[in-house]
Amino acid sequence: MEFTLSDNSLKTFARCITCLARIGNELAIQASSSQLLFHTINSSRSAYQSITFKPGFFDVYTVSSNPVQCSVLLKAVCSVLRTPISNIDHLTVRLPDPDAPKVQWILDCYSGMRKTYWITCNVEPDIQHLSLDRQKFPSNFVVRPRDLNRLLANFQSSLQEITIIATEPASLPPDSANEIGGKAIELRSYIDPTKGNGDTFVDNDSSLHTQLWIDPKEEFLQYVHTGDPIDVTFSVKELKAFLSFCEGCEVDIHLHFEKAGEPILMAPKFGLEDGSHSNFDATLVLATMLISQLHEVNVSEPPEVAARTHAQTEERNGSHAQQDNCRTNASELPSDHTRIWSDLSASAVRNISALEERQAQEGTILNDTEQREIQRISTMRISKGTSVAGNNPIGSNLYP
Repeated sequence: MEFTLSDNSLKTFARCITCLARIGNELAIQASSSQLLFHTINSSRSAYQSITFKPGFFDVYTVSSNPVQCSVLLKAVCSVLRTPISNIDHLTVRLPDPDAPKVQWILDCYSGMRKTYWITCNVEPDIQHLSLDRQKFPSNFVVRPRDLNRLLANFQSSLQEITIIATEPASLPPDSANEIGGKAIELRSYIDPTKGNGDTFVDNDSSLHTQLWIDPKEEFLQYVHTGDPIDVTFSVKELKAFLSFCEGCEVDIHLHFEKAGEPILMAPKFGLEDGSHSNFDATLVLATMLISQLHEVNVSEPPEVAARTHAQTEERNGSHAQQDNCRTNASELPSDHTRIWSDLSASAVRNISALEERQAQEGTILNDTEQREIQRISTMRISKGTSVAGNNPIGSNLYP
């Protein structure tokens, strides 16, 4: 196997390596005559990313008749690319034969200097495959990375998990039109009550809870959802890594999801259908929490009633926060399209009955096992592969 790249392809290649390094520790490489596939999985097996390069992406791309499979440490690859990309004329990666113990990386710089690195291959690479069909996800939206970064800036930087709640715009109750009417997407911070620092647990009452209601027509390029409200809770770290990758490549990000407990899939939106005409493509799949956050309202109520109750509850909490901080005014909201509600609940004035307080406590004191039970990637039909051919992780097998 040997390939060479330069100019914009080299810059994109470096961004791919950086993004993969923020997801996992080991880079699995699979090469055939039709494509070069990079993929990684994190240690907890809750995040999987794959990047596919077509031969046209490279200046030179040659693979022997036998497919190549190996893996190297991403930390070592990042060390190779520590040289500024602007100083590199072209990069050549060479594996002399499929059983070679090391991969050769050669940097030819504009100054005439040549840097050669040998990275040891894993003798027994753990090759994983995750096949999901993007078209099978019932809900999806497309957003510009800079717009989603702007929305995420309203949340604490230390936030580890976030919840996306999708509703059908026409299903919102009429009496909530002044509050969340038309804002069919909600972003909500998720604070895990079972997590703590050392031997102490996080006090949910002293944590900052933020909710963001979004009008898809104003913030998103595309939004598709029909039926009952659904929610997915997933990690913010991997989301931000993929956002940085898409923003660097100057492409929009496409999110596909189904419901709590099912994976959420992210991919760059090239302006062409699923990047079918692009010479590279990327996919990030994240596990989501099994427990739906919509149950915090009242699972026995119809979706319309639950949405109305949710809006009234947040309106009441928002009014308490305004009483405690008199300088806050509804007219100071950042825009007419997006509404933010944040409450440091320890300082908010609570005026609820004893029954409501006891129910709230029962809702937060969950069984530790259930609360931290997260859908693992292993349940998403990951299978070990022994051949490259026919193992494109994007749409090769249908996800039920």
